[in-house]
Parts: sequence; C-alpha cells; structure tokens
Amino acid sequence: MPPNITTLNTTRARTYVFRLPLFTRVVIIAIIAFWIAGLQSVVDVQQWGALIPAEMGIATLYRMNTFPFIHLNIWHAILNILALTPLMERFEAEHGTLSCLALFFGPLTTIPALLYVGLEKFIFGGNVAVMGASMWVFLLLGMEAVRTYKANPSFVIGTYSIPTWTTPIALLFATAVLVPSSSFLGHAAGLVVGYGAGLGYVKFLAPPEKILRWIEGKLNLLGRLPHYVSIDQKTYGRFGVLPSSNGALSSSPGVALGLVGSTQRLARYTMGWDGMMGGSYVNLELGVGASDSTALESFLHAADGTAVKMPRLLSSALALRRDPRILKIPPYLSLLCILVGAVWLFLLPLNEYSRRTYISENALLPGQVHTYFGGSDQNVLRAYKQEVNSLVGKSNVEINDKLESIVKGLGLKTARQNFTYNAAGRTYAGENLYAILQAPRGDATEAIVLVAAWENVKHEVNKNGIPLVLTLARYFKRWSLWSKDIIILLSPDSIAGPQAWVDAYHDAHDSSRVASLPIKSGALQGAIAIDYVQEQRFKSVHIVYDGVNGQLPNLDLINSVVNIAGGQMGMGVALQEMWNHNDKYPDRLRTMLRGMLKQGLGLASGPHSSFIPYHVDAVTLQPFGEGWQDEMAMGRVVEGTFRSLNNLLEHLHQSFFFYLLMHRERFVSIGTYLPSAMLVAANFTIMAIFLWMKSGQPDEVPAASTPESSDKETPTPPTAERDLLLPLAVVTLSGSLSAIPLYVFNHVSESALTPLFYLFLIINTLLPIAISTTSSQLFSPTAQQYHLIKSFSLLLLGMFLSSLATLNFSLAMLIGLLSAPLSFVKPSSSPVARIIGFVLLNLTSPPAVLLASAAIWGLNVGDILREAAVAWHVTGTYSAVVVWCVWWPAWLAGCVCVLGRPEEQEGKVKKA
Repeated sequence: MPPNITTLNTTRARTYVFRLPLFTRVVIIAIIAFWIAGLQSVVDVQQWGALIPAEMGIATLYRMNTFPFIHLNIWHAILNILALTPLMERFEAEHGTLSCLALFFGPLTTIPALLYVGLEKFIFGGNVAVMGASMWVFLLLGMEAVRTYKANPSFVIGTYSIPTWTTPIALLFATAVLVPSSSFLGHAAGLVVGYGAGLGYVKFLAPPEKILRWIEGKLNLLGRLPHYVSIDQKTYGRFGVLPSSNGALSSSPGVALGLVGSTQRLARYTMGWDGMMGGSYVNLELGVGASDSTALESFLHAADGTAVKMPRLLSSALALRRDPRILKIPPYLSLLCILVGAVWLFLLPLNEYSRRTYISENALLPGQVHTYFGGSDQNVLRAYKQEVNSLVGKSNVEINDKLESIVKGLGLKTARQNFTYNAAGRTYAGENLYAILQAPRGDATEAIVLVAAWENVKHEVNKNGIPLVLTLARYFKRWSLWSKDIIILLSPDSIAGPQAWVDAYHDAHDSSRVASLPIKSGALQGAIAIDYVQEQRFKSVHIVYDGVNGQLPNLDLINSVVNIAGGQMGMGVALQEMWNHNDKYPDRLRTMLRGMLKQGLGLASGPHSSFIPYHVDAVTLQPFGEGWQDEMAMGRVVEGTFRSLNNLLEHLHQSFFFYLLMHRERFVSIGTYLPSAMLVAANFTIMAIFLWMKSGQPDEVPAASTPESSDKETPTPPTAERDLLLPLAVVTLSGSLSAIPLYVFNHVSESALTPLFYLFLIINTLLPIAISTTSSQLFSPTAQQYHLIKSFSLLLLGMFLSSLATLNFSLAMLIGLLSAPLSFVKPSSSPVARIIGFVLLNLTSPPAVLLASAAIWGLNVGDILREAAVAWHVTGTYSAVVVWCVWWPAWLAGCVCVLGRPEEQEGKVKKA
C-alpha cells in the first residue's frame, strides 16, 4: 500500500539542511557573515562591497564578486537565502563544487555585473547601487527555465498554451512590482545571462573537466572537505531521473536508460514516487558499483502508465493534518511569533526601517511667510501678564469676568459655557470662556482654534500662555488675510474644559452635565494649545501630540510646527520629553517607547487631546530650557502655524494618522510597525487552534484493521468527542466577572480606591484557586476540557488584540507581550509545578503590573486609579475596558488551567 504524502516529505525536509553541499553552505554562511559585519558602524560594508556603477575601476573590480553577499537588512538576506538555496544546491549537485566555485566567482557573476554596469551607467546614465544574491537567483531560474522548456515546452491555463521559459520573466515583473527597492535592471541582467548559460552560449567559459579532475586528485579535496561534490559525483539531474518531453515515463525493454556520468556514489539515495503521481512507492538505492540501468528500469516500470489520482492526494493531505508530529510545531511557531514581534519592534529605530519626515500637503507652505508678531506687541504682552498675575488664586468666575472684559475690548464676540463632571467621588466643574474672530475673507464655514488653559495637566498656572493668547488675538484682529475664523478658547483646566467645549461644539455632549454653546463657527480645521508656564527665556519648544486612546494628529501638522520652529525660527524641537536628543539609536528607541507608553495608556496629555477624536488635528506647544528665545518667538511660531493652516483648501488628509515618532525628523508608518503587534497577537490564535486540534485527539487510538488490498486508502484516525459545556462555562464566567472591577474602579470614591485595590489584589489571587477547586470537585475536568478552556480564552484574546492593533497599536502590543506567558501554561500533575506556574502568572496579572508600575514611577496606586476613572468619565478612554474585559479574563482562565488537576479519563471516540 502506498504511504501518504508525509512519508516522503517529512523525512526529506528534516534532513535537507544536513545534505546541502559544500559551496551552497559557504554561500549561506558568507551572506550571514557579511550581514553581521554590517551591524558595526566603523566600516560601511554596503558602501564597500555594493555594485556601484560610478565606483567601478581597476581597484574596485572586487565589487563584482562581493555584491551578491551584501544585503540591505536581515529580511533581504533571509529571503534571498530561501530563494537561492534549492537552486544553488541543485546546480552544485549537477556540476560539482569546484565547478561552482569557478563559475560563480567567474563568468556567472562577472558577466551580469558588467552588463548591469554598462546599461546603468552608459545607457541610462544612472548610478543606482545593487547588492544581494537575487541576481544569482534569476540567473539560476533562467537556466532552469531553459531546461524545463526542453522537457515540457508549454503549460496550459484555460485554453491558452504558455511557453514554460516565460515563467522567470513573469516572476521578474512581479518582483519589481511587489518588492520595494528591488532592481529590475539587475534582475534582468542575471536572467539574460541565465538564459544564455542554459542555451549553452557561455559553455566555452566553463573550466575544462580534465583540469578540475587534476586539481581534485592533487589536493585530495574529496577526502579532506566534508560535503564536497567531486566531478565524479555529479548527478546531471536530481537522482538520475531524466525528464521527457511528453510527461510520460517509458521503460520499453528495447531502451536501456542509464545515468549520465560516473556511477560512483558515496551515499545512498532513497527516492519516493508516491501516490501524488498515482504510482507505487519504490526505493531506488544506488550504491557503489550498483547497476544504474537496472535500477532505473525498475523505477520506470513501477511508474509506467499511472495517472494523477486526486482522491488519494486529498487523503494524503488530510492525513498530514492529523499527523501527530504536526502538533509539535505550533508551540515553537507561537514562541517564534513573539520573539520576531519583539525584535521587530526594536529594529524600528534603525535607518533601514524608519523614514525622514516630509510635508505631504503642499498647500501648507510652512515657513514660507514672514511673521510680524513682535515690537509693540511685547508691551501689550507685559500689560496682559500683570492682569493675569493679579487673578492668580481667584475663582473661575472672577477670572472669566476679567478675561471676558479684555477680549470684548478687542472687538470679539464672546460666550461662556458651564460643565460638570463627576468621577472618583469628585466634581470637576468649571466655566469655559471663548471668543470668535470672524475671518475678513471667509464665510464662517471653517475655523482654527487657539487654546490656553488656566492650569496645565500638572496643575500649574499658565502665567505666560494666557497673556500670549490674548496678545495674539489682538494681533490677529489687525490682519485682513484670514480666510478661516479664529476661535480663542480659555478653559479653567487642560482636560475637562476643552473636552466639554469640543463635545458641545459637535453636539455630542450630555446636556445634563455640559451646557450647549451659544455661538459657533464653521468646521474646525486645526487647533494649537499653548502651555507656557516658565518665567525665564527658553531654548526649545516641546511638541505634545498624543491624543485620547492613542489617537494622533495628522503628521503634516507636527512637521509644519517643526519646520517653522526649527527651520524658520532656529529653535530646538523636542518630542516625548527627550530634552537632549542626539538622533542615535538609544534616544530614538526611548522616544518611540515613551510615545508608545502614552498612547497605550490612552490618557489626555494636554488641551489638544480632546480635539483629535473629532478629526481635528491639534498639538500643544511647551517651551523649555534656558536660552535667548522669549514670548515673541513663541508667538511667531503660533503665527506661522496659523498662517499655514489658513492656506488649507481642505482638511488635512495627505499624510499619516498612524505613526511612531522617534525624532523630530524621523518616523515609522503603520505599514512598518503593525506586523510586530500582529505577530504577537497571532501567537494566541495559533495556540488556540493547536489546543483545539489537540483536544480532538483521543488518549488511545483504536487499532485500525489491516486493509485487504494495498489499493484501499488508509482509514481516518478517530477523533475524540469534545465536551464543550464546562470550558464554555468557565470562559463565560471569566468574562462576566470582568464587569465587576471595571464598574467598581470607575465609580467608587477616591478615598476608597486604594483599600479596594488591595482587597481586589487578594481576591484576584484567591479567585482562580476557588474556581479550579470547585470545578474539580463538581465536574472532575479532563485534560481535554482544560485544553478547550485555554483554547477559547486565547482565541478571544488573539481576536481582540489583532483588531485593537489597528486602532491602538501600542496598547495591543503592550498587553500582548504581558500576556505572552498564557500561551505556554498548562495543567500539571506535580503540585510544585502548579504552584510555580501560578506564582509566575500572578506576577504578570493586571493588578500586579499596576502595582509594579506605581512603584517604578513613584506614584500612588490611588492616584493612578483616580486618573483612570477621570479619563473614563470625561474623555472616554477605553483602556480600562481592554485591561479588565480582554486581558484579565484571559489571565483568569490561564490561572484556572495552571491549577487544574486533569482526571485520567478515556476519551470518547468518534469517527471524523
């Protein structure tokens, strides 16, 4: 009876790497070695060894042999190794190691390199450097295409007959379209030479076989070098099977077919011709002195006249799915996903994975206009500062009375808005004051907002920010160039006030807590908030851009501010409180991780954060450091930014809304960083599917009866019937219990938050023990049921995190890494193992992580929970939902599995 497909492929796949011949191994090792050498910064390996047309000369001819070993990055090297290895291994097995060495360090590399340099430099007049082994790949593909064409001239798709030699050409164009930064001309040069070599036009350049034999004999290469393929070991085709043009193998007694070349073999090959081709399984072993003709005739007789049988192929595929060896792969694949996802994240600050920022919206024209704020405006600013300083310590109403009189004196329409929020037992009430400067050249359909909160997020009085906004309002009033209304918003705080005003502006407010706005303008196009607390002159400006729930403003707005402040005004620009950024890898990584942490928490970081959920791009500007810049310089930055926003004909949409900034002029877009979180989330889905398949395997598989005939198919292995009631009940209970901490920590008073947290910490430790003990006593769960509990919980976790990654990448990545141990926990019969696993899981539980974070940052747990409650009620932050309703139920189900003591029970078996 023919074996299934796994009998052939599994064994060969396991030993494939160990059978690679010598030159192929050397090429792979050289590629990896050059990549490792390129990690250092002393010598630029890419610049030294790449094929650069302008650098070619007598002293740099070595580049024609070094460029295939040098790659842009690790992924470039891995893809080329995977593509090159089977082609190079086949070529070496057919021509010998010494021939490969001579050809690939000779004509097969030099000719395509010279062809590329000639075309690129003298025909197209360019100087595009190329590197990588993909030129070898297309060269070998061209040779294989010619060989395939001689055996099978065409293949049929529908009613069309397509020549087989065109396959590499299609691959050439597909690579040029799908693979970024690929060299079409370089690949084409390798393909042309490959076609020529396959047709025999460069055969005269091959080294004579007599000389190669003489070198091998003198140096005894076969005896000294492992995995060496000598001239006498050449196979001229894999395992001596000669192709035929009609696709049918004939073994007529009158035709004696034999292997081309010597019959000497140092190894014994086993060839499987299995059910995929409809024939019988034959072992063809060629030993020293074996008769090649007789062995090949036996093989051809066994395969004669057979046709492809799809039912047998499908049966083999299904058998592969049930092969128990397949179930050994998912845990390692899951671990690989986590490791690759984490490493991917740490590669992002490198130049190869990040990009320089640029302005996508041409209408912005940042820094292209002359700013006039200054001169006599400085005297006005001083007067306003005295007025503001006299208001420090007074009530919100008294402050607004004075400020409203000043704004009305400027000729602007003013209005007030009351709001009241209740969170953590506190009442956050206040009154917003705002004014509208109607655009002389507009029709009140669009507006820009200038915000200044009386207190910033650190509850410091904005002593310079308020006077600067009033001075700018007076200055803007004198200009007739505005095509958009300018709204001046003065709020009592930086979180609740702006949130209430923006909600009411878009009619999305709760009228019982937030009053409606008496007057409005048009659609908001952007907002700039000023947080100017320090008294002395400043050196640089800090841009705060993080929004609620990890949302970000359009990158063009940040780039415009950077261009105006850093380029036009000569200021330093900082992000994420990185005051001294040297644009090296450590500072880039810290900036990126700080941004990810803030976005993962989802809290409002300034007055601008409330605007971003309504698709209003906004940032907060904070001066810092000691330098020679004063309030007038900050005012000119705001003026330049407003002038750029005033140029817009439509809302900002050209640039990115999903990105990670690591320097003021360097970022990573979503297409580059998203795979890291997706890989981490995918590990949970992989383990969930693995556990589902494992739960369907019975403890003891009944012995199958021996078929009467070898033509009958292998009986399908039995499948254990899954008991889903208890696993679904445990997972549902875990999800239902998550509503308790979500409600409690968002609705109790501030004074009760800390005691309740420590009480919950104790309950959190005892709850898994209680669920596990109760279920063991009442239901006696089996190992299958524990597998299903873990499978369902991981499936939900992976599904939620993969969806969340597209909305809040940082939060999904953070929770995914903290939940990674859940993929590998399992019930154990050893009490010590259960205790250790439970303790380790408790160290990564949501309460434990919160407690550790408070200790690291030197904060009070009660303060953190209060801020989370305020964010829940005021700004609508959903981080608490993700923590308590996604992460915590998965952790609880994982602890139940760790503490489980599965009963020895014979699984129910049913036929699949």
